[in-house]
Order: sequence, then structure tokens, then C-alpha cells
Amino acid sequence: MEYQDTVKLLKECDAGTKMGVSSIDEVLEKVRDSKMKELLQKSKAHHEELENDICSMLEKHNAAEKDPNPMAKGMSWMKTNMKLAMDNSDATVADLITDGCNMGVKTLNRYLNQYKAADEESKAICGKLIEIEEKLGKDLRRYL
Repeated sequence: MEYQDTVKLLKECDAGTKMGVSSIDEVLEKVRDSKMKELLQKSKAHHEELENDICSMLEKHNAAEKDPNPMAKGMSWMKTNMKLAMDNSDATVADLITDGCNMGVKTLNRYLNQYKAADEESKAICGKLIEIEEKLGKDLRRYL
């Protein structure tokens, strides 16, 4: 059970990091404020570093990576482009990314509860991803 829960939790974290990077990439070129752009770039780098760690852990367990759900990714893309078409501002970008962070935190906590038998290292990496998402959401509040 521990092995299965560990792999499942790692796969969900992998999909989460990829979704975070993709979401930031979608909006990064539209950001005008240099400090906000720097904040997003740093968070993207943290997501990518964590993604590399997760991929290494999945390799150790002989498990494949997991891409984000195509439906969720498509819906996110549509929402982002529709909102930015109506209001192409840094406040809109902050709103979109904050929503994504909140959804990520909620989803990752659900997976932590669902995969209770996962090993401590995997739970810790999930916790680290939650912290990254919470921090980004909090840091973006000043742009809302």
C-alpha cells in the first residue's frame, strides 16, 4: 500500500508542477510590472526544480511521469485567454494565478489525505509544493 500511495502522490505532484509552469508561461509575457514578472519567474523556477526532484523520485520507483489532465489544462487556457481578452492587466493575471494557486493547494491537500500511506519523503515534497503555491498566491495579493 505504501508503494502505491507513494507513486500516486508523486504523480499528482508531478502533474501539479507541470500545470503551475504551464499556467505561469501562459501569462508571463503579458505582465507589465517588472517585480511581478520577477515573482512569477522565480515561482516558475521553483516549480521546475521541484518537478525535477519528483521525476527523480518517480524514476527510483520505476514509475512514469504524469501530465496534467488535458480537460483541466484546456479549461484553464480558455479561462485565461477569455479573461485577458476582456481585461489585459496585471490585476487580471494576479487574479488568474491566485485562483490557480488556491485550486492547487486544495487539490494537493486532498491527495495528501487520500494517499495517507505514502512515504514521508513524498509527503514532504507534496508539502513543499503546497508551500510554493501558498506563497505565490499570497505574494500576488498586492497586484489584485
